[in-house]
Amino acid sequence: MSGWTRIPACPERTCVGCRERSAKAGLLRVVLVEGECVPDLRGTLPGRGAYVHPRPACLDLAVRRRAFQRAFRGKGGPGPLGTEELRQRVQQAAP
Repeated sequence: MSGWTRIPACPERTCVGCRERSAKAGLLRVVLVEGECVPDLRGTLPGRGAYVHPRPACLDLAVRRRAFQRAFRGKGGPGPLGTEELRQRVQQAAP
């Protein structure tokens, strides 16, 4: 026995709102679909994803800092991206 223990790796991602690193399971994946930020609940939608904590404060920070435009590398055009569906999902998840 070498004394090493095997601990399964837990993938981490950074929240685009508060910039804190968290376990991937504790974050909500967001993808861009036709100019709208859509929550990817299963994690299977195609395309580049951004991660945000399912808290209204983190979502507000991400929108104010235009973090989704940067995360999606300007694919949504020069204007703001739609976040209504995402905001509704975060409101439902908030305690």
